[in-house]
Amino acid sequence: MSTAPASASASPPPVDTVNVQINGKWHKFPKGMRMIEACRIAGELVPHYCYHPKLSSPGNCRMCLVEMGMPPRPTPGQEPAKDEHGMPVIGWMPRPVIACANTVSEGMGIRTGGKLSEECRRGVMELLLINHPLDCPICDQAGECRLQEFSVEHGNGQSRFREEKVKKPKNVDVGPRVRLDDERCIMCSRCIRFCAEIVDDPVLGFTERGSHTTLAVHPGKRLENNYSLNTVDICPVGALTSNDFRFQQRVWFLKETKSICTQCGRGCNMEISSRQQAIYRQTPRENNDVNSTWMCDRGRLDFHFVNSEFRLTQPLIKKAAGKHQAATWKDAILAVAQGVAGVPADQIAVIASARMTNEELYLAKALIKALGTSQFDVVPRTREADNFLRAADMNPNSNGVRTIWGTEPGKQLDQIIADITAGKIKVVLALGENLLKLGLTKEVLGKLKFLASSHVLANATAELSHVVLPGATYAEKRGSMINVTGRLQRLNKAVELPGEAHDDWEILRDLILAVSGSNGLHSVDDVFKRMAGEIAIFQGKTLRGIGDLGVQVMETDEKIPLLERERERKAKGIIVG
Repeated sequence: MSTAPASASASPPPVDTVNVQINGKWHKFPKGMRMIEACRIAGELVPHYCYHPKLSSPGNCRMCLVEMGMPPRPTPGQEPAKDEHGMPVIGWMPRPVIACANTVSEGMGIRTGGKLSEECRRGVMELLLINHPLDCPICDQAGECRLQEFSVEHGNGQSRFREEKVKKPKNVDVGPRVRLDDERCIMCSRCIRFCAEIVDDPVLGFTERGSHTTLAVHPGKRLENNYSLNTVDICPVGALTSNDFRFQQRVWFLKETKSICTQCGRGCNMEISSRQQAIYRQTPRENNDVNSTWMCDRGRLDFHFVNSEFRLTQPLIKKAAGKHQAATWKDAILAVAQGVAGVPADQIAVIASARMTNEELYLAKALIKALGTSQFDVVPRTREADNFLRAADMNPNSNGVRTIWGTEPGKQLDQIIADITAGKIKVVLALGENLLKLGLTKEVLGKLKFLASSHVLANATAELSHVVLPGATYAEKRGSMINVTGRLQRLNKAVELPGEAHDDWEILRDLILAVSGSNGLHSVDDVFKRMAGEIAIFQGKTLRGIGDLGVQVMETDEKIPLLERERERKAKGIIVG
């Protein structure tokens, strides 16, 4: 992968703008902008169900009806009528139009709250609620349901419907991760369009007609693509629900923390939803330079190990009988320092992880320098990328390794493993990796003079280690990473560490202190500041200053297929983007 410092992008071409009146005030918007987006920018929210800026606009929910007008065409020889401000006088149409599919033009007038549009919305809400079940107390969508919100804002407040509601299938297994309650469906078609337009898997569709229309999976098909849970996110009601999150928590109890996914090198922006130090779900957040508004299922479900019963929660030292015993952090750090003391540098190896943050990699490099060894590497992980968001690099911070360590991940790993097997290396520090997954055996590791490991889960390497140091997961730390496209992004702490586990940067700081002396680092922000003073691409930046969307710090040859197609569809006017 070629990398280079990020260059300033060229200025965009000038955009033709038009004058549009929204609720009596004139604004300027780019010509061809959707009316609903123009209203949003003007601070006038138009209610909607079927519209989504990343999908095509079918105009089938009719909730976004607004009043529209244009200046009347003057008769020959007459000047167009102007108001006191010199703007054209608008002639209003007698019928409303949908704001999601129509675009703005010069002199257009829009009323989002007139009598006509309000009556239309009340009628739409009445029709949508006729057959909708009253199961809000048990619905997972409660608290973030557009139907609830708009029924309060735009509904009648009472029902005139006295007949029996139409019964439809409930609790339908449409895929391994998604369930369908057809009675709640309002036929917005968002899920259908997502499957067909975004992930090229058109498995959903409508069947029957009128009040009996139901959402269904095509015969012989299943909603089982790796992006299926995005349909749950975009469903405005509770028709599609996640098997994993179903009946787990009420959303108003959850704390939302902005972070990034560490399942692969893409670094999709996401929100971690937690309560009482437990994570319940992860959902994508919008970043049009990384993942748009989508996220793969593997990434969003990669959190259960954080709450695992197999978490390492206290430092362990192996005693003479070969059994691990709980120890204080002071004793554990001292035991590691004693284990490496007096060992020649060419007999020491450090195997770290490209899942570590930039700050941890920086401190790991300092520890390697203090040990004097040249035998160090991280474990590379690659596989075939998909044609959407999943990257071929399964490590979230390989570019951090290249930048901070100045080496290609895996370059020395085979030689280090061979030297450990041959007995040339006597001491190994494993930082965040299970060495038995690299082809090393228990017999080989058992012959080492000293083995120390830092990890979050109990594993075979920890079982063989003389000292075990419990670390932090991505959800329990702050720090930064550089994704495969060269974007510097920030992790944020969502939950507290279990037991006596420590943040990994603190573990590395204390190891450096025990091996070589004081380093004066008191927070992860201090680590980033020191790193920024030594490494060019971090200069002038702070951990806080990275922001929620990150900053581009290098250019790579990595492309994001989903975003490439999204730009093409936006250029063609199919979506707003």
